[in-house]
Amino acid sequence: MMLSTHPDPVGFLQRIRASAVTGTKVKICGITSVDDGLAAVDAGADAIGLVFYRGSKRFVELELATEIVAAVGPFVTTVGLFVNEQIEYVERAYQHTGIHMVQLHGDEDSTYCGQLKMPFIKAIRMAPDLDPRQAIEGFPRAAAFLFDAWEPDQYGGTGTGFDWLRISDIAGRATILAGGLSADNVGEAVAMVAPYAVDVSGGVETSPGRKDALLMQRFVKAAKSV
Repeated sequence: MMLSTHPDPVGFLQRIRASAVTGTKVKICGITSVDDGLAAVDAGADAIGLVFYRGSKRFVELELATEIVAAVGPFVTTVGLFVNEQIEYVERAYQHTGIHMVQLHGDEDSTYCGQLKMPFIKAIRMAPDLDPRQAIEGFPRAAAFLFDAWEPDQYGGTGTGFDWLRISDIAGRATILAGGLSADNVGEAVAMVAPYAVDVSGGVETSPGRKDALLMQRFVKAAKSV
């Protein structure tokens, strides 16, 4: 098995923390096929997400993920999503597939994250009583923070949203907005929060894991036109 080589992680940290004046970035998550990956790129996505959480309907095996990463090319950021996964598997997936960074969407704590050798995004599930500013303080090495809707028994992909104003005062700190976004509301969300990036999965699908090219095009256009 050939292991992939990766660019300097510091470079990714610098780019993802770049000023929002470059325009809102778009990540399309839950890609499950080469065709959908290429359609996302054609739609103008800056990044795609590959789900390595077996509890998700959008789960992909490492071999398929490797094919998708190779197909979209080196200038589209590829992100692997994990939920409470063993670090050894995260590292193996990172090396094997060639993804650029990982997204931790579970209950991973600062000790866990401190053991990672690759750039990572920490997802913050916006529980009703959670203080988002306090929640991010424990992860100083995070390249970015993805704020998603909260459901007690689900780790993302719920299709529901949250009050965007809860994170409006921390915009510009590598903020990625997710949760219930679609072409119909992403423009309003970007105008309200001014995030570094937005993340969508179910809002551009015909069914879980099946992306719609037209919906992806509409979403990217709406996000970037604000």
